[in-house]
Amino acid sequence: MDAFTDDFRAGLHDLMRWRRDVRHFRTDPVDEALLQQCLDTFSLAPSVGLSEPWRIVRVRSETMRDAAILNFKDTNAKALAGYTGDQAKLYASLKLSGMQDAPEHLAIYCDDETAKGAGLGAVSMPEMRRYSVVGAVTLMWLTARALGLGVGWVSILDPDRLNADLEVPEGWTLVAYLCLGWPQENTLTPELETKGWEARSTRLKIESR
Repeated sequence: MDAFTDDFRAGLHDLMRWRRDVRHFRTDPVDEALLQQCLDTFSLAPSVGLSEPWRIVRVRSETMRDAAILNFKDTNAKALAGYTGDQAKLYASLKLSGMQDAPEHLAIYCDDETAKGAGLGAVSMPEMRRYSVVGAVTLMWLTARALGLGVGWVSILDPDRLNADLEVPEGWTLVAYLCLGWPQENTLTPELETKGWEARSTRLKIESR
């Protein structure tokens, strides 16, 4: 391929800047072709030993979704109990999940026991399989953003409880529970920064050894 143009590089940088963790979704459905376009990105992702350990569960039934939402609510209440004072008040005011409105729920797992790849690169560091899944999620997230969609990563969950509710095989580890849909608005600023929870670092600290 010819060298990338300055316009391409600028557009890629803009895409990464516009990638936000979305928690405010419209309820409009996502066209199946668009969703598939996002999911197809997994086939482009690198993986340790070419193991392709990602496993995707599309959570569609109301029963399964309700179980996941209740899981979040219970786990979030426990997390709130760990804060006090003004920080607790601020935490309680944050919207930390778009699960109620997002039209698509995707549970992304790592198959820690996959035979594919024959363990190459994962014998001494088995966590590399999970890192591979994270890399694939990132590519999908950027693809979704380029299509005008938003993604929200819900990490306030009890994974063992979710695994049981979704009846996934043993040996699968939850990496991400993603909400996907049309964002109510687009912004360059992380919501947690807007709400005063934390500020993004402006300079990367690099240590030399």
